[in-house]
Amino acid sequence: MDRSEDDGRPLLLLDVDGPLNPYRAKPHRRPEGYLTHRVKPASWISRHPGTPAAYVKPLRLWLNPGHGPALLALPFRLVWCTTWMDEANEWIAPQIGLPRLPYVPWPRMHHGDPDDLHWKTRYLVEWAAGRPFAWVDDEIGPQDTAWIAANHPAPATTLLVDHRHGLRPDDFTALADWADSLAAGTR
Repeated sequence: MDRSEDDGRPLLLLDVDGPLNPYRAKPHRRPEGYLTHRVKPASWISRHPGTPAAYVKPLRLWLNPGHGPALLALPFRLVWCTTWMDEANEWIAPQIGLPRLPYVPWPRMHHGDPDDLHWKTRYLVEWAAGRPFAWVDDEIGPQDTAWIAANHPAPATTLLVDHRHGLRPDDFTALADWADSLAAGTR
């Protein structure tokens, strides 16, 4: 996302698997309000080398169509913060009513960190380039939150979402409250 697109709203850095796709819910019990989608993104097919695409078992997604409008109602600039990267615009956004969103382009993924931070943490702070942000993910630890507070020059918050349930009404309230406090200058 380049600075010319910055409209002054804080960024909402949004993970897919966990917050939007509660992949750890009971395997044969789709969470209430969610719809099942079977997809074969190129990144999924590439994880099955030597298997023709037609024979790769589709990836199951549970997505809640109410999440898109609820996210758009928040006073944030939405950004994909997921291993899906731009594929989220093809496979996730249309299913929940989101427009095409910018995404964080990971230089590498799933690597270890010497301070036991999540592999996204350092790069997110660098990528945010001093802009306020809220990071929504199912793998954030207290060490990530503390590191961001110590190393990011603007207000930032993290929201840990249970990967068995996905985003819930209280999560949307917490995000709206944080953005409101930011706008009021109390953060």
